[in-house]
Amino acid sequence: MNPKALHELGENIFEKKGQLNSLHQELADHFYPERADFSLQREIGDEFADHLMTSYPVLVRRELADQIGTMLRPSGQPWFKIVPEDPEREDHEAKTWLEASSKIQRRAMYDPAAMLGRTTKEGDNDYSTFGQCAISSEVVWDNEQEGGPHLLHRCWHLRDMAWQENRFGKIGNRFRRWRVSARELAQIFPGKVHASVERLATGSGKRAFTEVDVMHMVVEADLYDLSEKERKGRPWVSCYYDATNRHTIESLPQWSPTYVIPRWQTVSGSQYAHSPAAIVGLPDARLIQAMTRTLLEVGEKIANPPMIATDEVVRSDVQIFPGGITWVDRDYDERLGDALRPITLDSRGVPIGIDMQRDARQLLWAVFYLNKLTLPQRAPEMTAFEVGQRIQEYIRGALPLFEPMESDYNGQLCELDFELLRRAGAFGSPRDLPRSLQGERVNFAFMSPLHDVIEAQKTQKFMEAGALIAQATQLDPSAPAALDVGIALREAMAGAGIPTKWTRSEQAVRQAQARKEAEQNTQKILEGLKTGGEAAKNIAGASALLNAPAA
Repeated sequence: MNPKALHELGENIFEKKGQLNSLHQELADHFYPERADFSLQREIGDEFADHLMTSYPVLVRRELADQIGTMLRPSGQPWFKIVPEDPEREDHEAKTWLEASSKIQRRAMYDPAAMLGRTTKEGDNDYSTFGQCAISSEVVWDNEQEGGPHLLHRCWHLRDMAWQENRFGKIGNRFRRWRVSARELAQIFPGKVHASVERLATGSGKRAFTEVDVMHMVVEADLYDLSEKERKGRPWVSCYYDATNRHTIESLPQWSPTYVIPRWQTVSGSQYAHSPAAIVGLPDARLIQAMTRTLLEVGEKIANPPMIATDEVVRSDVQIFPGGITWVDRDYDERLGDALRPITLDSRGVPIGIDMQRDARQLLWAVFYLNKLTLPQRAPEMTAFEVGQRIQEYIRGALPLFEPMESDYNGQLCELDFELLRRAGAFGSPRDLPRSLQGERVNFAFMSPLHDVIEAQKTQKFMEAGALIAQATQLDPSAPAALDVGIALREAMAGAGIPTKWTRSEQAVRQAQARKEAEQNTQKILEGLKTGGEAAKNIAGASALLNAPAA
């Protein structure tokens, strides 16, 4: 396909997702009002949540998004590490290189210019509400103000993103609508924009800020009209197309797909995902808003009840504010009834309404999985077995939620950044790779509070194994041989988070053991020689005594 045909394909995909934008607008109205501009245009300064009676649905969405960030990317500690695809090839030299590379990638990702924190914060909220988010990652080479080349992450509005699945069920072609000023477009692509855009950009006043409709298309290379020589083995093509002037701004083959699109829960037949929390919780959010509105109205009527005034008796407006005076005809006979009296209201249903609202809130809290994300507290009277069972229950509840997020969300983001950094030379020359890693693919392992709990169990199991062997040794002195102490100790130390630099390689340990055994053997030989020398000396003395003449 040429750029024009690709643009028509992208417009067709955007047209088909119009109904999805309506659903996202409804979800955002209840759970994420800051993002509720899928089907309307917001102005700067508009109130986001003036249509809500209670902020509770917004709070549960925010809490889930914060939990995703805390569990998947805990601040203040490394949350990922690079590991080889084949664990058998991870020797001590490879571990050292992988740990150093993990630190390099972490520094690059958390460079302030990379904007990872802001981007993932926005992405987590989109992910919690809509079940997906769109994050781009690229290397910026020509930004001297930010200190030279660096990674740059950005989260894009789902309204402006569309994509297709390929035959393998993965996201293939990606399309992004982009409204950008002529001046900015000319600065980003100097000498490549259409002549009319160039004239606008160099014009004075507001003309330079006239917006141009651009579509960024990142498609699989075999879909684009490029020869194998032009592709240079790259699997993707990035094309910027000026839809306003029907002009191809830039078209380049590249190694990465630019956009990472994590998806929470998918259904067959659709390339778009959804949030099981927000979708299921939407009726409860509507119910809570309606119940809150009713309770507010009831409370207002009880605190400020409507009044009944006798016709032609009340001589002034009813003044029911503090200190107000209402004038009544002096000739009115009060025996006929109060000239001004409140309507009697039955407030016995208010506690029932509050209880119903409380139940609906608890249900919404559970719908957003927040009842499964609190680590159980250890009570003083609990035994170690009870604590272990509580932790196992916590893992069973939280792991199915976060494990897919780690591979699909963090995994995609880390793999894209690793590829960008590797090709930018951040990890040094490929010739510097340890021999065991040459030609080996790498994966990412993730650390989180949940995985800390899982890994810490290895240390506990090692201590339990030691206690069992100590008891078994009393019955059978050969029991310690049943445990491979070297392997068990290394896994227990890894579970406790002991850095690899603190430990010796298996080869170094074997060499140390060999030296120790050699020293012990040498000592035995020396002791044997010493014992033999003393024995010979004693024999020689005895012989001298036997051969001595009798007195």
